[in-house]
Amino acid sequence: MTIKLGLSENWQQFSLLVLVNAFVGGMIGLERTILPAIAETIFDIKAKTAILSFIIVFGITKAIANFVMGKLANTWGRKKLLILGWLFGLPVPFILMFALSWKWIILANILLGINQGLAWSSTVIMKIDLVGEKNRGLAMGINEFAGYLSVGLVAFVTGWIATNFGLRPYPFYLGIGMAILGLAFSIFLIKDTQKYTFLEHTDHHTTKLNNIFLETTWTNPNLGSITQAGLVNNLNDGMIWGLLPLFLIAKGYDLEHIGLIAAIYPMVWGIGQLFTGKMADYFSKKKLIFWGMILQGTALLLFPFSKALSFEILISVLLGWGTAIVYPTFLAAIAENTNPSQRAESIGVFRLWRDLGYAVGALLSGIIADQFGILYAILIIGILTLLSGLIVNTRMKNNFPTVI
Repeated sequence: MTIKLGLSENWQQFSLLVLVNAFVGGMIGLERTILPAIAETIFDIKAKTAILSFIIVFGITKAIANFVMGKLANTWGRKKLLILGWLFGLPVPFILMFALSWKWIILANILLGINQGLAWSSTVIMKIDLVGEKNRGLAMGINEFAGYLSVGLVAFVTGWIATNFGLRPYPFYLGIGMAILGLAFSIFLIKDTQKYTFLEHTDHHTTKLNNIFLETTWTNPNLGSITQAGLVNNLNDGMIWGLLPLFLIAKGYDLEHIGLIAAIYPMVWGIGQLFTGKMADYFSKKKLIFWGMILQGTALLLFPFSKALSFEILISVLLGWGTAIVYPTFLAAIAENTNPSQRAESIGVFRLWRDLGYAVGALLSGIIADQFGILYAILIIGILTLLSGLIVNTRMKNNFPTVI
């Protein structure tokens, strides 16, 4: 069978991978609205740092799993790592439903982090393998659209279920279905894509990196700029995940309204990437990342001063759009700046640092919130996001001719 690169040439496998990634994203959505409320109401945990501990362990384990996936993708194969990711994810909804202490919630998030690191990274790399260079931004936009739209939808649905039927167990039934379907699709329908990299390698002229880890982390001006922005992006997302529901509870919102606000941000993030992913194929990736980070930082600085539900919804839209601009652009830019033979490992290093941002954001914002209040935590994280955008604008270079 002759293999060809391209989105239209491989639409069937690509579509299956999009569906699988929607299931992967939905597993995060299970926790997005209700887990902070479970911490306070069921386990009587008051300290913000303790509540955010589930995000800290999630971020660390996901980061490590991303790195391992990048290292093993070319030797084990993408499909095996995708299946392994789902095997780790399968127990998660059961543990969340029946946990008798917060330690079990921590365990569930260790498993969820491994699931996300292996499964999401696998689908990212497999889509890049399939489409080649021409539509890489669009492919990443579609991939992240599916994942984060699912995060938002499941966050909203679980908030509604929790309001009407209680925090446990009913919201987590969704997770059981998604985990079973994700595993089944990965075993029986998904095909490995590693052979596609050999086809692209023959027509690719990007110089190989001397030290993939160090250059992707910081020393390469382009890769390092992308990586620090990725870390800060997830740093602010970790803060939003853990503190936004508590911030809104303190303002008197019920779980249904909190679910609405918490869902709009990832839904705009998800849907927006259908457009911003394609933009990354035509416009300056440096400028897209810069303006996306600036928009996120500005939205965060507005959040503490919101006075009405409509204003908080608008800020969530702005925050989601800013994140939608940068997310597929990160991955497309990493791919643009690496040789195909090193791409999986470089993406693994990028995702290592990016998802450590969850842990850093949760820990930093939790400490600030405990010492000074949630308002100050949101403001400081917003300022850090603006500074990250300025680093991109100062340090990153445009490799290729672009429209802007």
